Amino acid sequence: MPALQNPHRGPEPAYDVIVVGEALVDIVVSPHGTVEHPGGSPANVAYGLARLGVDTGLLTSIGGDHHADAISRHLESAGVRLLPGSRGDGPTATATAVLASDGSARYDFDIRWALPATAPATLPKILHTGSIASFLAPGAAVVRDLLEQSHRRCMVTYDPNIRPALLGSHAEALALFEDLVQFTDAVKLSDEDARWLYPQLTLEEASRRILDLGAALVAVTAGAEGSLLATREAQVSVPAVRSAVADTIGAGDSYMSALVYGLLMRGADGMAPSVLESLGRMAAKAAAITVRRPGANPPTLEELRSDLAQHAPSAEPVGS
Repeated sequence: MPALQNPHRGPEPAYDVIVVGEALVDIVVSPHGTVEHPGGSPANVAYGLARLGVDTGLLTSIGGDHHADAISRHLESAGVRLLPGSRGDGPTATATAVLASDGSARYDFDIRWALPATAPATLPKILHTGSIASFLAPGAAVVRDLLEQSHRRCMVTYDPNIRPALLGSHAEALALFEDLVQFTDAVKLSDEDARWLYPQLTLEEASRRILDLGAALVAVTAGAEGSLLATREAQVSVPAVRSAVADTIGAGDSYMSALVYGLLMRGADGMAPSVLESLGRMAAKAAAITVRRPGANPPTLEELRSDLAQHAPSAEPVGS
């Protein structure tokens, strides 16, 4: 494909992180009624990063309706800036989440995903993408092009956040996922994502497969079972943080935000086991804070630091 074009003449602000992906409105149906929240996994990650004090931009596709206005206000309240080309005409995507009594969610989507073939004027320190944006045509092709051209020029992080109802066949989705992994540095996925993509593999085997495809770090979350962080040299198991659960909306996105924040802030130790432990513990704490309250409501940096200071569990190495 031809190189992405950048039509902007003036200087664009430099960002620590740029997130590329869908922003939508979550319509949450529960036994207590129906409420609406701005959402979408990439938008949630951008919002979570900004809450952690990271200078964050979002390249997305929202319409010109009241849902788009609500999304813009929500993101701007945390400090996220929408990149040029993110607003257009037509309706904004929605996702209806029906909550069970245990707080788990079932989703139905009304979404279209398209992006102009433009690139940010200045690459960030970290470029993040994932979810529907990396699978749904026609925008997925632009996302792939952006990752291909950004890889090795900045760190690229990826969360597939598999939504089977929006994907084609398993073979098609797996091919799209594995094609993108070659342009990434860090991949985070849930145990459900890993088992859907690689039903014949254990989580450890799936992690090794993704590392073999080119990623330098793989993080697999498993809810109450904790998370596994793996590089080619080490694997570290980090226990989950016990927490009361209001609902699980946004928990994985908060984990991702904190993981990206940790990668941005890590020191000179690279991906040593101690660094993996620290990354996993911070990300698990962010997810635990989020599930305590309704909707995708990630922690501020002050909240995260306070919770980390109160309790600092150690990780258990499971390999070398």
